[in-house]
Amino acid sequence: MIWRYILKRILWMVPFLFAVSVVAFLLIQAPPGDYLTTYIAKLGESNEVLDQASVDNLRARFGLDQPLYVQYFKWVSNLVQGDFGMSFEWRQPVSDLVWERMGLTMMLSFSTLLFTWAVALPIGIFSAVRKYSIGDYVVTTLGFIGLATPNFLLALVLMYIGVVHFGADVGGLFSSEYQNAPWSWAKFVDLMKHLWLPVVVLGTGATASLIRVMRANLLDELHKPYVDTARAKGLSEFALLMKYPVRVALNPFISTIGWVLPNLVSGAVVTAIVLSLPTAGPLMLQALLSQDMYLAGAFVLLLSSLTVIGMLISDILLVLLDPRVRYD
Repeated sequence: MIWRYILKRILWMVPFLFAVSVVAFLLIQAPPGDYLTTYIAKLGESNEVLDQASVDNLRARFGLDQPLYVQYFKWVSNLVQGDFGMSFEWRQPVSDLVWERMGLTMMLSFSTLLFTWAVALPIGIFSAVRKYSIGDYVVTTLGFIGLATPNFLLALVLMYIGVVHFGADVGGLFSSEYQNAPWSWAKFVDLMKHLWLPVVVLGTGATASLIRVMRANLLDELHKPYVDTARAKGLSEFALLMKYPVRVALNPFISTIGWVLPNLVSGAVVTAIVLSLPTAGPLMLQALLSQDMYLAGAFVLLLSSLTVIGMLISDILLVLLDPRVRYD
């Protein structure tokens, strides 16, 4: 049953991603002008002027003189062959630019996700079990502060504290000597030294939110009849808590995977710029601003794929975690 469901969902991904590619291409083309218009405007800011012949040659070179449907089908046909096209702005293959950033982005995203779960799960359980205690009030207060504090502001505060009081090297994911160096154990250690700051900054808001969700859901389960029945059978409080109510209250953690993955890639653009992170968010923003349609389109498709994959993973984990959920 589960393999049949997975296969069905994967097959449904094809028409969905096709529809997303159409919408993404049209949205990228919606603003007035195109990449060449933006390029000419930038040259004008530096008092450089292109004659009409040069403009026409560039338009033909980039394929911007063709109708939109021709440009779209050319892009899609290349995608089927694994070719994402050339970036207008960077003059490099889009696949090289995307995968260069996505490796670090996905590592940072999963590290943030693990940090969020590792902190939110035990604190949420404690807050529910010790309802209205001093610890619950402290956790609630810190959770509200975490929800109210913008990530980029927290990043600036932590950077200031790290530099002024601890002399730490903050900003970016590598020290200057390892920025363009090949991968080695020393470079990995240097990455770990820099990774904690963006993980804490990006994970604070999500952690505070999940603590509140876990507390509310667990409070709903703790007073249900099945908990009293399990307690009457002689189960210890810890075994009872982990086997039944916590297992049911975990559903929101699992169901959020579908939107957490793409949100960690694209939803922290300002924070990534503040921390000088070589991740996908700033590059995607620049591609959208410059109307670099092949690069921007590749990122939109990638984020859509992450959403679909995340929802598939969450659905499979939900049915394994909660016996009340069935695929039929």
